[in-house]
Parts: sequence; structure tokens; C-alpha cells
Amino acid sequence: MRGLIGQKLGMTQFWREDGRVIPVTVIQGGPCVITQIKTEKRDGYSAVQLGYKDKKESRATKPQIGHFKKANTSPKYFVQEFRDLEVGDKKEGDAVDVDMFSVGDHVTVSGTSKGRGFTGVMKRHNFHGGHASHGKSDQLRAGGSIGASSDPSRVWPGTKMAGQHGNTKASIRNLEVVAVDVENHIVMVKGAVPGPNNGFVEVLDRG
Repeated sequence: MRGLIGQKLGMTQFWREDGRVIPVTVIQGGPCVITQIKTEKRDGYSAVQLGYKDKKESRATKPQIGHFKKANTSPKYFVQEFRDLEVGDKKEGDAVDVDMFSVGDHVTVSGTSKGRGFTGVMKRHNFHGGHASHGKSDQLRAGGSIGASSDPSRVWPGTKMAGQHGNTKASIRNLEVVAVDVENHIVMVKGAVPGPNNGFVEVLDRG
């Protein structure tokens, strides 16, 4: 599995060679630094820890500063572990970049979706709302019945109701890589990805 951490810069258009225009998301992919390589013998499992985007030492805790110094790098804003990540002969302190991806690859992009607070069922679950007729005036956006009375006499777990909307991890699979700019650490993928502009995302090619 190949992958790295990046930032969503925004969306734009991309013209293919055949003249078709498609929507793409521009991702600043790395460069990321390998901050730790975990092994089965020492840590009980195998994983590669990547760090992305430098931050001042004054904004990091002493344990964080010590952790990054072991890898001969500066503190990072975003740190994430990946299982089964292929790094070849790279070691702690080495960088990984967007050159691992090629045009035509299909990747999974994960990020934190935009938080929309407490929302009703129409916005949260796409309910169509109640009928605006026959004297009904105060239940136009209500969810309606959420359970039967005598049987089962309870509300089933997972029933769609109003509540917290967004601000959760979301993944979009099978996004096509349409352009890679190694010099500027840019990768463009077809379609939209979760999260706001400048939000951190993970880009994975699971093969």
C-alpha cells in the first residue's frame, strides 16, 4: 500500500486531452517525513508513522519534540500511522512525496467532513418533509413516527433522527489521479474529497 498525508487546497477544472472538462480536487501531498517505523518485535505490530507540515518547537510539547528529534526532523502538525505502508529502503527521517503516484492510479482519500452542528432530519438524512396541506402547519420538517407502540415498544438502534451532522472521518474510494506535479508536491484527483479547504487528508493507493 502506498500513501501520504496532504492538505486539500480546493477544487478546480481539468481539461483532458480529448477536450472533456472534469471537476478535480487539488491536494498538496507532502512532502511527508517518516517519523517512526514500528516493528512486530519491538512494538507488537508493524506500521509506518508519517508526519506532515512543520510547526514551531514553541507550539510542541517536550515529549513531542523528543519524539521528532529521534527521527532528526522538526515537530509536525499532523501525524498518522499506516499499516502495510510500502516505504522500500527508506528509514526514519526520510521523505515521501507525490512521485509515488501516477496518472491513472485510483486512490482512497480520507478526511474530516465539515461540521454542520445539530441539524434536523431533512438536512441530515435527506427526508422530504411532511405534507403541507389538510391543516398541517407545525410538523412540516419533522421526522414523523420513530417506532411502534405495543410491539416492539421501543426505538430501534440506528433510527434516522436529528443530531450531530458532519465533523466525522469520511472516505471517498476509487478516485482517479488525473495529474501529478512532483515539483510543487501537487496531486489532482477526479471529484470531491471530504473536508474544508486546507483540511488535512490521507491519500492511499491500496493496490
